[in-house]
Amino acid sequence: MSIKIDKYDFEPYSDTNSLEDRSGVYVILDYRDDGKHYVLDVGESAQVRTRVENHDRKDCWDLNREGNLCFGAYYTPGLQQAGRMAIEQEIRDEHNPPCGQQ
Repeated sequence: MSIKIDKYDFEPYSDTNSLEDRSGVYVILDYRDDGKHYVLDVGESAQVRTRVENHDRKDCWDLNREGNLCFGAYYTPGLQQAGRMAIEQEIRDEHNPPCGQQ
């Protein structure tokens, strides 16, 4: 089941083991018992799984969540870093996540 964030379909996972280590945009979600999800963080990487597993903002994710952490990936094999950064910024502007650049 994918989660639509703006016009992008993210595959959500409850742990990082299911993330692939390829290029894409990732979201860190606060998934709550009422079925709603909130964007805590968004970023891009050439290696999504490695980046999320070694992220320097993990403490921020834990401090700002009320439900369970969920990791979403939108893989972008045809985009270079600039294209991934544009998607990241679009999501960041729309959702104003509490972790990361403001």
